[in-house]
This record gives sequence, C-alpha cells and structure tokens, in this order.
Amino acid sequence: MIDHLAIALDHTSTVMHAVTDDQWTAPTPCHGWDVRHEANHLVGGLRIYTAQLTGDSTGYDHDGTDWLGNDPAAAYDAAATTDLGAWLRPGAMDTVFDLAFGRVPAEMSLVVHITEVLVHGLDLAVAIGHEELADGELSSWLLGLMRGMGTDSFRVPGIFDAERPAQPGAPAHRELLRYLGRDIAAVPA
Repeated sequence: MIDHLAIALDHTSTVMHAVTDDQWTAPTPCHGWDVRHEANHLVGGLRIYTAQLTGDSTGYDHDGTDWLGNDPAAAYDAAATTDLGAWLRPGAMDTVFDLAFGRVPAEMSLVVHITEVLVHGLDLAVAIGHEELADGELSSWLLGLMRGMGTDSFRVPGIFDAERPAQPGAPAHRELLRYLGRDIAAVPA
C-alpha cells in the first residue's frame, strides 16, 4: 500500500507542476472548489496525516490555513515528501487516526489517504485540461478496491456524492471520478 501512496504522491506532484498561473481559479470536478482551494485542501491533508503519524499534537485546520503560499507546487512537494517519510517510519502502521468520520486504524486510513491524494490529483488534472497526466493503472486499482469495499456507506455530502453514470469506454480515471460522484461534465474543457 505504501508503494501505491508513493505513486499517487508522484502523480499529483506532476499535476501540481502543470498548473499555470491563470488556472488557480478554474473550477474542479469537486463541487464548489476551484484549483487553489482543492490543492490547499490536499496539502493540508498531507500535513494533518504527517502530524498524526509523528505524534504532533498541533491542531491543524485542514481548510482554514493557507498551506500553499506563493509556490503551491513546492508546498505540495515538501508536504508530500514529509508525508511519505512519516508513513515509512517504524511503527507507522500501528497508528490510529482521528478522521472526520471517526477513529480509524492505519491500514484503513492509508486507503483513505491514497484516495484523497489520487482523486484530488485527478480532479486537478481534469480542471487544468491535462487528463493525459492521469494514472490509469492506479485509478483502475483504486476503483476496484473501492467497489470491493462497498463505498456506498461513504456516500454522504462532503465525502462522496452519488455515483454518476460512466460513459462507455471512458478512461479509468474518469470511471473513478464518476464512481465517486464527481461531475466531470461541469468542468469546461
């Protein structure tokens, strides 16, 4: 699973580095968020996971802090490097996480974390018109895992919306985003 996280972190870094100055206010498939808001949420999540893995008791505000500063891609890369390092520490998989929906053991929390990193990265790729940066193999893996886990129990506002119908022959990243309720059609091409 850590290997999947590393791939997702790298994929999303590539997307973050592809965002141009005029794209930070572009809408994303994540309802109500523009590129900067979603990227900020993503970096905040990386920082919060790192804090829980390292025992940092600082009360971080996921979305109320500007995590990006003047160089969002560099802020993401720094947070991603620290996050992956925290997951690789001895004993990391013994951590119990406090997530929005309750206390979760590390193995399940890692799945949630990979989902956050990959899906928000895919949202950003769609928003900036660079879907060629999407990782189809990792998207297929995560979609299969989520279907097997019964993701319907997480279909509540703020986590996942109702599944949207997929288009026949859609690439894996679009199938995953639609499965999680993302409105890809709402994002201008």
